[in-house]
Amino acid sequence: MAKIENLSCSECGQLHCYRRDKKFPNFCLTEATEEAQVDTTVETYRGESQDALVARAAAEVEGLYYCQISRVEEIVAFAKRINATRIGIASCLGLLEETKIFTKVLRAAGLEPYTVLCKVGSVDKTDIGIPDGLKIQCGTFEACCNPILQAQLLNQEQTQLNVIMGLCVGHDSLFIKYSEALVTTLVTKDRVTGHNPAVTLYTSKTYSKRILDPEHLRKL
Repeated sequence: MAKIENLSCSECGQLHCYRRDKKFPNFCLTEATEEAQVDTTVETYRGESQDALVARAAAEVEGLYYCQISRVEEIVAFAKRINATRIGIASCLGLLEETKIFTKVLRAAGLEPYTVLCKVGSVDKTDIGIPDGLKIQCGTFEACCNPILQAQLLNQEQTQLNVIMGLCVGHDSLFIKYSEALVTTLVTKDRVTGHNPAVTLYTSKTYSKRILDPEHLRKL
């Protein structure tokens, strides 16, 4: 394996920053970061801004419910703590049934869900320059995903927290970029692993060993 020139947190074996029970490695970002920069972020979390509210709400949900409730429930708990009642859902077409269940959960919690599907606008893929040969079913009308419009429509609804339900890689990036409300993710799309992408990492030495093959990766 080639030598890594620019070491970062993924190369750390100490994790001293968490419990302060070991020592910082010589390339530690905590040690290398100016104290003033750390202080500025800490001061933000101590204040009364939305950022501070969000940071403390997230920590409270973690502390109260660590390994006790699902992410579905965590989103409900988090939304309540940041006083978000209007919950936007940016849903993939392929996860609409799961989204319908999630909306029932939100309504049962006294929250107001509003969903916008990825195919909203119904624009054929060829209209944005995607060759017909790259459609899943060539020679048919096949709508492109429209994450920018999803975000814009949720912005119009003045949602206070938006939840991603399985948007494609890259489409989720555009949605986050254009969303005016905070964004969190309930489902990360991975059709191969049943939407559990961590499985590929866990099986990187067995079933998924191709992900560490440079030749395979160069062809992607």
